[in-house]
Amino acid sequence: MTCNGCVTKAKSEILKLGDVEEATVQLTSPQATITMKKHIPLETLQIALHTAGNYTITEEGSNLDHTTSGDENISWLQTYKPILLIGIYITLITLLLEWSKGIFDLQTWMMHFMAGFFLVFSFFKLLDLRGFADSYSTYDIIAKKWRSWGYIYAFIELALGLAYLTGFQPVATGIVTLIVMGISIIGVLQSVLNKQKIQCACLGAVFKLSMSTVTIIEDALMIAMSAGMLLEINRSIV
Repeated sequence: MTCNGCVTKAKSEILKLGDVEEATVQLTSPQATITMKKHIPLETLQIALHTAGNYTITEEGSNLDHTTSGDENISWLQTYKPILLIGIYITLITLLLEWSKGIFDLQTWMMHFMAGFFLVFSFFKLLDLRGFADSYSTYDIIAKKWRSWGYIYAFIELALGLAYLTGFQPVATGIVTLIVMGISIIGVLQSVLNKQKIQCACLGAVFKLSMSTVTIIEDALMIAMSAGMLLEINRSIV
């Protein structure tokens, strides 16, 4: 960094990361001192700084102090409570819709469930689109190479939600879902299998969820339901 403008831009991008409590950036060494709620991987900081300019961050010294806070002791249920509640709400509401008709139609229920899923999840992503794109680019195989894919992905989810809700071209919608979610689950599987401590971007940057088997189940469920819906459509045609 060569000027105070560089310092301001770099500090601004670092502070946008959800787990950063405080950041001091200066022209002299050490150029950045960051206080975090929990440890943020170096690659995540690199991505944030890349947004500000052609900057690189490295850890200084061998006696690094990575202390942990009470957040590390939060139970599994507390961590994933938002996504579990969303799943329960969508399931109950869509089941009530079928019950109100007096007949349960599996294909209609799946379409309504997927509409609710994509609309709710895209909503949280759009609340902080930039934050979502930053998080998504740390593990998605496309977003890693093309960061703009994170921005596009959020709107694809929104479009899929509206398509399922209105019944627009169900076959084409199901195929697009299979492709998009199939690609998405690859990066998730790689991160979980490699035991990388990365923030899951499924609910955007609003909730701090660690990447885990829950994310795999979420993506796999959408793949299975879109495949099941296509089979139901094919069966009804035949």
